[in-house]
Amino acid sequence: MKHTILIVDDTQENILLLSEVLESDYLTKAAINGERALKIARSAEPPDLVLLDVMMPGMSGYEVCKSLKENPDTRRIPVIFVTAMNEVDDETKGLELGAVDYITKPISPSIVKARVKAHLALYDQARELAAWNQKLEQRVAEGVAQLDRLGRMKRFFSPAVADLILSGNTDDPLKTHRREIVVVFLDLRGFTAFSESADPEEVMSVLSEYHTAMGELFAIF
Repeated sequence: MKHTILIVDDTQENILLLSEVLESDYLTKAAINGERALKIARSAEPPDLVLLDVMMPGMSGYEVCKSLKENPDTRRIPVIFVTAMNEVDDETKGLELGAVDYITKPISPSIVKARVKAHLALYDQARELAAWNQKLEQRVAEGVAQLDRLGRMKRFFSPAVADLILSGNTDDPLKTHRREIVVVFLDLRGFTAFSESADPEEVMSVLSEYHTAMGELFAIF
């Protein structure tokens, strides 16, 4: 799939010239002012690189570049200034604003092609690295969550059973161990005071008799 280059210049002849230089290798879009350039850059299909003139009516190229770099959605798009302003201070200002390169007019087609190709390669590498970092962060988060779940499950199951549950290698590892049970919660009135004053043997004897009686009662259900 071809990369898309956005050419921003208020002179139609310059747009046509750059388009002719690049159209054999890239898709090109054009904007004759800064406002239009920003609209294209923030669209659902942003360019992969911007060739930007400096001196334009309305927003200057410097202002366009500054706006692109301040927006999280467009800050990674490489910007190359293409301008007749060839003073060192002009180039320095452009680079300080976040541009990756500076080409002076009149342009050399071979220079334009070489620099566009080089910066698109760097841009692709940066995007791949960002994608890998995102995947790595996601996998680390998933691993931490897995360890947390494992730690909580080991409070109730043996490590082997907990590992089996979290591995996803079986549909229902506890199916053969499950039984229907009835749980009854009862309160023995005065039991706390009785247990504090009676001998341990007497307390255990009372509990044994109680459990036996309750067991016989529920056995009939």
